[in-house]
Amino acid sequence: MEERSQWGTRAGFILAAIGSAVGLGNIWRFPAVAYENGGGAFFIPYLFALLTAGIPILIMEFTMGHKYRGSAPLTYRRMDKAAEGVGWWAVLVAFVIATYYSVIIAWALSYSIFSFNLKWGDDTTGFFVGDYLELTDPGTFGGLVPGVAIPLVIVWAIVLGILFLGVKRGLEIANRIMIPTLVVVFLIIVIRAVTLPGALSGLEAFFKPDFTQIFSGQVWVAAYGQIFFSLSIAFAIMITYSSYLPKKSDITNNAFITGFSNSGFELLAGIGVFSVLGFMATQQGVPIGEVVEGGVGLAFMVFPAIINEFPAFNELFGVLFFLSLVLAGFTSLLSICETYIAALQDKFGFSRFKAVSIGGGLSALVAFVYATRGGLNILDTVDYFINQFGVAVLGLVEVVLIAWLLRKLKTFKDHANEYSDIRLGSWWTISLSIITPIVLGYMLFDLLRTNLMQLFNTDNGNYEGYPNELIFYGGWLVALGVILIGILLAFFVWKKNPEEGDYDER
Repeated sequence: MEERSQWGTRAGFILAAIGSAVGLGNIWRFPAVAYENGGGAFFIPYLFALLTAGIPILIMEFTMGHKYRGSAPLTYRRMDKAAEGVGWWAVLVAFVIATYYSVIIAWALSYSIFSFNLKWGDDTTGFFVGDYLELTDPGTFGGLVPGVAIPLVIVWAIVLGILFLGVKRGLEIANRIMIPTLVVVFLIIVIRAVTLPGALSGLEAFFKPDFTQIFSGQVWVAAYGQIFFSLSIAFAIMITYSSYLPKKSDITNNAFITGFSNSGFELLAGIGVFSVLGFMATQQGVPIGEVVEGGVGLAFMVFPAIINEFPAFNELFGVLFFLSLVLAGFTSLLSICETYIAALQDKFGFSRFKAVSIGGGLSALVAFVYATRGGLNILDTVDYFINQFGVAVLGLVEVVLIAWLLRKLKTFKDHANEYSDIRLGSWWTISLSIITPIVLGYMLFDLLRTNLMQLFNTDNGNYEGYPNELIFYGGWLVALGVILIGILLAFFVWKKNPEEGDYDER
């Protein structure tokens, strides 16, 4: 087994952690979630969720990686032999997410080029699903789409090239370049957006507080959900990244910087997105609520339509917007891939080159499933099931396992306090042992209730009315498969005794 890599500087680690947290969801998910859950009032439960779940879990995972000096499977193994499977489950969730996340980056890369001549035309929705994706019926593949497959090759060539270079020369340098560039590009977008006609009405809609909504349990669930999914917690990333920290590292302070930086970028994204949506609503003479959308629809259907209406510099704004998606996507994808590359190195003793070739190469090959004519429907199904029944459940299992079953919170608190300026107290322990498990448990209950209600919302009772085959193979089989394969991988013999190594055994 090779000697464990290390970050070159503290700033390099923080930028990488921020790069992992700041992703596509910050730009296309947070603004819509905030607007739909009370506008400015949403920031009250959002901040509470950040301080009682987001940052506490970040501190916990930073401490786990720093203390046990390993990938997620090795870290869980060193905590307790029976827990290794949880680490593999987290790694496999990351693997699945990497396969389709890369395709969305490929779309954004294509649209960066399309922006030069506004190739999408007037019918932006028809262009995206018809001309570009060549979307076919749900449940069918329909062959590769060259316009998606070619940029996908470019995306994976860049990602694998960076990963081959390692932690210090690859990941750290890439994040040092991409994160400042992303911030500068997005600041330019925001400055342009707030000067558009109607921008103030959009910002008023975004920030205007509806305090009646904060008494709704659904709003608090939305706040915790946003924090949980936004910070890259509970699926192996932060454990892996913190395992590369030097021994004397300020764990708690790093977590606060990462958490607040991520939230700051989300706020910036909200300002930019709603300024542009306010402009669109003004141009069309409709209320702002009629143009609010999140996710893929916002990025690849609504925004191109808005760019068409710009009074000047349409092409430049388009290039900058889609470039910001590309940069945010790359920094997150690199962190996601690093989880299973590190796991392969630790478990099987692979060299860095071999681990990247096998792990990264396999995820790149699987990604081409989403570059087919049925790719969007497959991606939508996999994303829904792996996030709803993978990440959410995994987070609950992680917290309950560590706080209640293994009772490691005091051990982790002592470890973090030994190296950190900001000392942990009862706030951290109560958050992880009581508040977070209760909230995640309620989120899971609400998720199951919502899915049961959904049975009556479509003709066949499936998510989005998709055919049974797609739901089974792209949904349940994927969500359950990562658990079963994770358990199986835990039974493989370690290449090197996992109890050996330079880590804190206390």
